[in-house]
Amino acid sequence: MFAEQPLLAIDTSTQWLSLALRHNGHTRLFHQETGNRQSELILPQIAALLDEAGLAVRELAAITYAQGPGAFTGLRIGAGVAQGLAAPFGIPLIPVPCLDAAASLCPSQTAVLAATDARMGEVFYAWFNTQTPQRLSDYQVGKAAEIRLPENFSGSLSPDGISGIGNAFALPEPPPFPGRPDMPTAEHYLALAASDRYPAVSAAEAELLYVRDKVALTAAEQAARKGAA
Repeated sequence: MFAEQPLLAIDTSTQWLSLALRHNGHTRLFHQETGNRQSELILPQIAALLDEAGLAVRELAAITYAQGPGAFTGLRIGAGVAQGLAAPFGIPLIPVPCLDAAASLCPSQTAVLAATDARMGEVFYAWFNTQTPQRLSDYQVGKAAEIRLPENFSGSLSPDGISGIGNAFALPEPPPFPGRPDMPTAEHYLALAASDRYPAVSAAEAELLYVRDKVALTAAEQAARKGAA
C-alpha cells in the first residue's frame, strides 16, 4: 500500500536518534547517538530531511515509528512526535515493534533470536522465523541466561542454527546463543512499514508496546540517560 509513497520513519527506542525519509525511490537517513538530546534534535532533523527532499509534512503518505519495547522515555518522544505530525493532516501511523525490526537484519532464517538491552540486568527478546515470516514467541523481558527456545518450535536445532541479533549480544552476560550486536536503523523500519505486514492506525489510536512495568522503567531509563549524558 505504501511501497512507492513518501514515508517517514522514527526510531527513538535507544540512545540513538534514527530518522529515515523515502521519496521518489531515494532514502535519506539521519542516524546519530544523541543520548538525552533526542527531544531537542528530533524535530529540526525531521525538518531538514523534508527540506532536502522538497516535501511538506502533509505530503507524507504515512509515518512509521518504533513501537517498543525499548527505552521508555525515548519511545514516548518518538511516538509523540509521530502523532503530532500526523494528527493535523490525518496521516496514518504504522507502529513497528522494535524486536521485529531487529529480526529483519537476519532475513530468511528459521530461528532468529532478537534480543535488546532492557537495563536493570535484563533483556527484551522474542523468537522469529524470518523465512515465513512470523514471530514464534511472545515479546518477553528477563535475564539473558534464562532465554530458552520457544515451546512451539518444531524440528531439531543446534545452537549453530540460531541467528541472534541485537545489542543484548554486546552485554557482559549475553544470551546463551550465537549472535551479533547489530541494531536496526530507521531505514529498516521503512522497509517493514512498506511490507504491509503492520496495520496502519490513526494518530489517536497509536500505542506503544510495553513488556515491563512502565513506572519502574521510567525511573530506570531516566537514571540511565543522566548517567550517559
